[in-house]
Amino acid sequence: MLQVDLGTLATLHSQLEQHEAKIRRLVDANIIGIIIWDLEGRILEANDAFLRMGGYDREDLISGRLNRTDLTPPEWRDRDARTDAELKRIGAVQPFEKEYFRKDGGRVPVLIGLAAFGEERDQGVAFVLDLTERKRAEQALMRSEAYLAEAQKLTHTGSWVWDPRTEKVLYCSEEMFRIFGLDPRESLPSRDNFRQQIHPEDRDWVKKRFEELLRERVDTFAEYRVLLPDGTVRHINASGHPILNEDGEFIEFVGTAVDVTERKRAEVVGQRLAAIVNSSEDAIVSKDLNGTIETWNGGAERLFGHQASEVIGKSILIIIPPDRHDEELRILERIRRGELIRSYETVRMREDGSLIDISLSVSPLRDTAGRIIGASKIARDITERKRAEAALRDMQMQLAHANRIATMGQLSASITHEVNQPITAAVTYALAARRFLSAEPPNVREVDDALSLIVKEGNRAGEIVERIRALIKKAPARKDAVTIDDAILEVIALTRTEAANNSVSVRTQFAEGLPCVQGDRVQLQQVMLNLIVNAIQAMSGIGEGARELQISIDAVPSEGRVRVGVRDIGPGLSPESLSRLFEPFYTTKPDGMGMGLCICRSIIEAHGGRLWAIPCEPRGALFQFTIPGTRADGS
Repeated sequence: MLQVDLGTLATLHSQLEQHEAKIRRLVDANIIGIIIWDLEGRILEANDAFLRMGGYDREDLISGRLNRTDLTPPEWRDRDARTDAELKRIGAVQPFEKEYFRKDGGRVPVLIGLAAFGEERDQGVAFVLDLTERKRAEQALMRSEAYLAEAQKLTHTGSWVWDPRTEKVLYCSEEMFRIFGLDPRESLPSRDNFRQQIHPEDRDWVKKRFEELLRERVDTFAEYRVLLPDGTVRHINASGHPILNEDGEFIEFVGTAVDVTERKRAEVVGQRLAAIVNSSEDAIVSKDLNGTIETWNGGAERLFGHQASEVIGKSILIIIPPDRHDEELRILERIRRGELIRSYETVRMREDGSLIDISLSVSPLRDTAGRIIGASKIARDITERKRAEAALRDMQMQLAHANRIATMGQLSASITHEVNQPITAAVTYALAARRFLSAEPPNVREVDDALSLIVKEGNRAGEIVERIRALIKKAPARKDAVTIDDAILEVIALTRTEAANNSVSVRTQFAEGLPCVQGDRVQLQQVMLNLIVNAIQAMSGIGEGARELQISIDAVPSEGRVRVGVRDIGPGLSPESLSRLFEPFYTTKPDGMGMGLCICRSIIEAHGGRLWAIPCEPRGALFQFTIPGTRADGS
């Protein structure tokens, strides 16, 4: 009996040695990390695979510095406490993920499974698998999925996968949920869920197209609409690809849906805009920065006579007169600087060589990056407007001439007196000269003095006549540098007798060093003549008191202008007359035409200036106008 027991014991011992040898081979194989530990956390044994995971060596193990608790980061220690309790209770723990500290302070993710030894279960073995590579792969996959999701969001592209055998959706991206108005928090949608979201008008033909795909097993593409519960309509570009296995069996369908709603809206807007551009009476043309024509609308065809097919790809110089080619170079240079050119009036050339007046507006064209790549040009035919403006200018000139004649007519008595003065003086000096010649002996020196005075008075009469002739002569408007104070003094001289006849004293206040003004001397004198005569007439009805006319000229340096003022002390201006003073045919005079001040304002505005009136206290009125001054170089 003892012999049998000894044999059995020997067999068991042999089997135990064999098991230990197998375990040792497993440990030494270093396929996975293996440690032997006690309940105090000490690591009693570890293979090289485990030591390499944390960057430890055999010396660390022998010295007793390796402890399960110390190797565990604080946030994992509660989990370890539960693990130890479970080991005490049932002797084993299912594998779970955690982290260990590396020797360099870093962390290593691991999958660990534990089992306890003996009845006391105070020691055990743990199998540790390094998850670093798997975690990296998972993170890379998560990043890839995140990039894909972000790319789908940016491009409004959804994707889905469907199993034709089970008719179940295997995958649906977040963007797919959004496009079809489905809730991503719910379970994967079915094909019916997608189908119900398709616009009722498109649903049947889309279903038919999909069924054809299933039968023919070919790629498909379709554009349709999706109708969301809130009534929003989305336009979808959908595509699909069937996946077959080695046996040709249809195992998956991969589909995409692109939300092209904004593109569709842009296309509609673009089509409408194109229709508007093409139907515009104005010529609308685009060109690149070299002046090569890229688009040419119907208005351009009608205005210039060239068909779009004839000019696209050619230089814009085809419609620019040769003497204006430099003008196009200047326009392109301004466009390159990003400038907008508005209402630039110039001349262009039709296909038959005839010239037309146009108003040109040019804007820079930019690409999506904001770079200037060309120009958009709108050209409007202003030939008829130019003719009308010329006719209007001619009519205004005639009207202004008539007004000057009428004003001079009012001054006829004063003008007669002005002319008679030098003539009478000349006659008197002539009679005196005769007496000096009749004397014995003739007084030659006195005769010579008298003749000199006759010449002087004759010249003075000639100057007066010349000024009158200039005012009543009908001549085209000029643009000269006018010395404004000299021009106004000549008008004051013409009206001096009229002022005296009405007991009006004239006081002038002219600033020194006044700049010249650019304009027509006669027209500016006409304005002053009207204002002075009006002021004299306004004071003619004053019964008592001094009648004084103040004429001032000064410069307004901040505006680069010259300001002229004519002030009277007449009855002044009522609020009603002040608001209507410059209207055509409005007058407060019994025999007035109501055109004088209207013409004056037109003349001043044509000179780039402004004319206005101000009531004065306690009475009287001040009429002022400003016009641009010129520098010494005439600019």
